This record gives sequence, C-alpha cells and structure tokens, in this order.
Amino acid sequence: MTDDQNAPATPARVPGAETAPPAAALPDAPAPESAPRDAPVPGETAAQDPEAAPPAAVPRQRDRRVLRAVLRWTAAVVVFAAAGTGTALAVVDQERTDVPGLSTLSDGRWDYPELTKPVLPAGAPLPFVQENPGEIHYADLEQLLLPAPAGSSPDRSLRGERSRVTVDRYLDEYAQDGRESLREHLTEGGLRHVVARGWSMPDGTSTRIFLLRFHTSALAGHYFDAQIGGAPDTGLRPEGVEEVSSFDLEWETGAKVASTERYVYDEPAPRGPVHVRHAYVTAGDTLALVVVSRKGEAPLVPFHQTVVLQNQLLG
Repeated sequence: MTDDQNAPATPARVPGAETAPPAAALPDAPAPESAPRDAPVPGETAAQDPEAAPPAAVPRQRDRRVLRAVLRWTAAVVVFAAAGTGTALAVVDQERTDVPGLSTLSDGRWDYPELTKPVLPAGAPLPFVQENPGEIHYADLEQLLLPAPAGSSPDRSLRGERSRVTVDRYLDEYAQDGRESLREHLTEGGLRHVVARGWSMPDGTSTRIFLLRFHTSALAGHYFDAQIGGAPDTGLRPEGVEEVSSFDLEWETGAKVASTERYVYDEPAPRGPVHVRHAYVTAGDTLALVVVSRKGEAPLVPFHQTVVLQNQLLG
C-alpha cells in the first residue's frame, strides 16, 4: 500500500456550500472586565450587607405580608362564623317563649291530648260511606267523646259506667219549662243512649259534652228539627240563660267536617251571673251538645276549640 493510500481522504467540496473556519481561527473572546467593588460576589448572600437587600427579596417579603394578612382575615372569618352558628343553634334550640322579643302570648286555647279515631268492630263501615245508608257510628260512643284537656278536674256528676248518663241528667242542661217536651220526644223518638263527659278549669270555666245516639240518622235529624232547630234565635233555653241565645256572631264557619253540621250559640247581654255558650253538632245517627259556662264571661277561644275538636271526632 502506497503513502497516498494511507493519507486521509479529503472530503468532497459541495458547490455553493461554505465551511466554518476551524475553531482555532475564531477570534479570541474579550476578557471580562473586573467586577465593580460594590457588586456581590457569586455565592455570597445579601446578609453581608444589612443596609442593601437584593432586589429579589422585596417581592418575597411583600408576598409574605400578603399571606399573613390573608391568614389573619381567614381566622377572623372562621371565628365569627363559628360564633354565629353557635348563636343560631342556641336560638333554634330554645322555646319561642324563652327568647326575648319572640315570646308568643297564649290565645287561651286548652291543651287537649292528641285525638285518635276509635277502632271500628271488624267489618263495620265508617258512618258516612255508601255501605252505611243509616249513617251509623259503629264505634263505641264513649270513644267518640272529646277527652278532657290538661289541667282540668273531672265533673263527677258525669262519671257513669262507660260514660253513660240518664236522660234526666241530659235534660238538666235545659231550662225547666222545656224539659218535658224533650223527654217525651226522646222516649218515643228512637233514642238508644246518652254518653257525657265534663270538667272544670282552674279559672272556673265548666264544660259539659253530651252525645245522643239514635237508631238511625233520620231519627236523630227529626229530634233536632222538631225540638231544637237551627234558628238564629233558639227558643230552647239552656239552664242559666236568662232570655234566649242567638247565633254566635264571632263563629267562623270555615274548616267544615264533611257530612256534619254545627250550630253555635251565645247568650247575649244583659246576662245573669253565669254566662253560657252552647253548640250542637249533627253527625248521622249522633247529636252532640257542647256547653261552656263561667261566672262573669265564658271564654270564647276554648269554646270554639272544643266544638271544632268534638266535630272532628264525630266526622
């Protein structure tokens, strides 16, 4: 092999292409100027010069101040929110009358127990359905009596077996001059029996409720129409009423119970020493008499309340 064969091959020159000069041919880079005396030396921190902080430290300090302010406001919001929630729970947990400014004065209603419908005998229909044309209440009549409210004392003259009372005890609720006609009608008019419940309240208010059950709704209706009626001024005076009773003008006729009727009366002034309010409820085969009386003035609100609740039990 000749020396030409051992020599390295010269690369072919591409027409139009320029070759970069060898590295050794590049001009020398200018030598760096000496750093100013005041310039920081690389690797040293700004702590060496307490009076001149590097520019990058200013934004970091500002960020830390903003962060601290945000954290303080967040903590304050959490504290106020917790306090507000605690206050709200305390108000909700209290009775309305325990919160100053939110107390509600009683309107005079009595505290009756929760009402429940009595259980019917097996296979017995409700009183106001198509399968019961006589509109008979098959439930025990005693269970259809309104229970006495809390705080009351029972009327011992109305504590018969299964709450049943005699016709004469029922007639005692009317003036003497009207009792004989009522007794004759009840004896011949298909009356089955009478139940009653009564009580007195601490303020002296006395309440009596009588339920008269007839053999059919037609017989009950005939007794009411013939002896009691629904006239604005009833001639059948309750015991203790001086003249006559008239429709209670403060009675609101809303919230009616289907298939029943209510007739509510008040003794107008001038009155005697005892004020008497009374009402009738007709409900199929059963007629209810509700009497509320007291010396001076019988309370209006619990009287209306009692009539409505007794009506609901019969409906």
